[in-house]
Amino acid sequence: MHEMSLAGGIVRIVEDCAEREAFERVTVLRLSAPALAGVEVRALRFALEAMAPGTRLAGARIEIDEPPGQAWCLDCGTGVEIAARGDACPLCGGYKLQVTGGTELKVIDLLVA
Repeated sequence: MHEMSLAGGIVRIVEDCAEREAFERVTVLRLSAPALAGVEVRALRFALEAMAPGTRLAGARIEIDEPPGQAWCLDCGTGVEIAARGDACPLCGGYKLQVTGGTELKVIDLLVA
């Protein structure tokens, strides 16, 4: 379950940011976990909630956006949204897609106190 490792990295990012920016706690953590990032969102949420006690994330509301992936269709020459690798182009039905975005788990922002 690599989501536990990802959650640990997110906690470290929050703690490092808290040291640098001098805040006491996070009230809202907003993440982006796009469709092609390879992240199981429920498992990530569980891991974050399990790691939060004793950190600046304790009691924080965790919001995880799940935008679609982005790809370029080589058949029709158009940028399209896809839900998973291996999907067909929603416009022409072709399978010659080059992924162009939606592969990165990101911390979008923090609401802090």
